[in-house]
Amino acid sequence: MPDMVSSIRQNYRSTLDEIATAARKSNRDPKEIRLVVVTKSQPLEVVQAALEAGVRILGENYPEEAVMKIQSLAGQSAVEWHMIGHVQSRKARLVVDHFALLHSLDSLKLAQRLHRFAAEGNRVLPALLEFNVGGEKSKAGWDASDEQQWNRFMPEIAELLELPHLQVHGLMTMPPLETNPEDARSFFQRLRRLRDRLASQFPEADWRELSMGTSADYTVAVEEGATLVRVGTAIVGARQYKSDMEREA
Repeated sequence: MPDMVSSIRQNYRSTLDEIATAARKSNRDPKEIRLVVVTKSQPLEVVQAALEAGVRILGENYPEEAVMKIQSLAGQSAVEWHMIGHVQSRKARLVVDHFALLHSLDSLKLAQRLHRFAAEGNRVLPALLEFNVGGEKSKAGWDASDEQQWNRFMPEIAELLELPHLQVHGLMTMPPLETNPEDARSFFQRLRRLRDRLASQFPEADWRELSMGTSADYTVAVEEGATLVRVGTAIVGARQYKSDMEREA
């Protein structure tokens, strides 16, 4: 465990340094960017080591796996848990009950279900709207790949913003996976333009957050305005899959 903590701490600090460098390159304050360390498919001992290494925001993709970790680490009051993966309707209550921020609100139907559970618990769920900026069939979110078609989803966004137990704080995207980080830049720019359009059309809402960038391209994402970057492999190592099926998923 000491070796694991040391390794994660070194990776974590190195990632923070690179984020700061990318922020200054684009005349931004590094304090504007928060680092979400992704621990999906990682065993509990890796999560514990990450916390001992100084990590304070953890990102998970699978609600049931995450809740097990949250309950096992209940004494870690300083931890902020973010749900960053697709949420099935039947898992909505788990998200409402256990997470500080949902990055992946990808439909009006899911929003209405989350809102119902949040209302029952007399709480407000902070969330980011997920947009598919690359138009990939495998990706969730509103299709924002064609900027000429953005008006098509505006009525749904307007209806969603009327739900009092959901509080929108910005946008999230997962661009097409590229080997060259620079290839992701145009997709990050598209999400930023969409955020600006939404802020103009719905000025009463809060659009401050842009969740974009992973281990492969987070410095480019920061240069293009990311306020939340989701980094897993570069900090805690490769995911530890239970099966080949989970790896493919």
